[in-house]
Amino acid sequence: MRALTVVPQTSGSLAVTDVDEPVPGPGELLVDGLAVGVCATDREIAAGEYGWAPPGRERLVLGHESLGRVLTAPDGSGFAPGDLVVGVVRRPDPEPCGACARGQFDMCRNGKYTERGIKAIDGFASERWTVEADYAVRLDPSLADVGMLLEPTTVVAKAWEQIELVGQRAWFEPKVALVAGAGPIGLLAALLGVQRGLEVHVLDRVTDGPKPELVAQLGAEYHTDPVADVAGALHPDIVIEATGATQVVVDVLSASGSYGVTCLTGVTSAGRTLSFDVGAMNRRIVLENDAVIGSVNANLTHYRDGAEALARADAEWLGRIVTRRVPLEDAVEAFASDPDGIKTVLEL
Repeated sequence: MRALTVVPQTSGSLAVTDVDEPVPGPGELLVDGLAVGVCATDREIAAGEYGWAPPGRERLVLGHESLGRVLTAPDGSGFAPGDLVVGVVRRPDPEPCGACARGQFDMCRNGKYTERGIKAIDGFASERWTVEADYAVRLDPSLADVGMLLEPTTVVAKAWEQIELVGQRAWFEPKVALVAGAGPIGLLAALLGVQRGLEVHVLDRVTDGPKPELVAQLGAEYHTDPVADVAGALHPDIVIEATGATQVVVDVLSASGSYGVTCLTGVTSAGRTLSFDVGAMNRRIVLENDAVIGSVNANLTHYRDGAEALARADAEWLGRIVTRRVPLEDAVEAFASDPDGIKTVLEL
């Protein structure tokens, strides 16, 4: 069968190759691959920046934003042929840390976790794949065209969980949320904010195209002014940074109102420096009891929460996030820049 593979840490090795048919082991589902989302992580692995092949192998099957349909399922697994499923990305260390041992493998302390399509386990960008039933999540049938959005939704489901946990250290009844970035993560963060009944504002530098319209359709407000101007007018209780852009990251650290919670979800490349007033920023955070947290990856709880959030969303709105669909045979094209788009999906 065909799969999208790469030699990790080797630029220019991305290719559609023939790989062995998967054979499900005990407790595993055999899944017909439908699609995978393509994100910055995939592009960085394809560029040779990082990634690790399975032990004893040269090539890694890419793809961690999965979507498939069950072909076979073991008795008692809770799954049946025809079920729409997504595979969980991360696996805990075989000798788990305390967090992994409690199912919180997204919070792994020792770094010995593995990840489908990223670190030491093949991903989901293949015509068929297997997954342990315990690491598969069933989706509502209405999500057949957009279910690959679950993995990025889990990222923001966790971010919202962490924000709410931090907020609960004292009285916390947030009203206004500001999301920096209108890419897939930012739009999905805004979706979950609207579902929570918050007044949601989304900030991005793009002035036309699908992003402003998607935000408006969500019932949120779209902004293109500088972070400081928007935040100064809103005094948001919650700020979610979803760009990873160095200047934006710095700007949002001072963007919340008093007792605000700022969550950073964008990953910034190292080696970029800026000059800013650390003292003023520190003074503001301390004197206003603000909190700044980082959040990445997700565990099974976040996958289930994300699946419920997507099932409640307007499927047509979700479909508009996907602005480019590329067939597997043209997979390399999916890794080209698409400045006017939002989400690229590889159809398997």
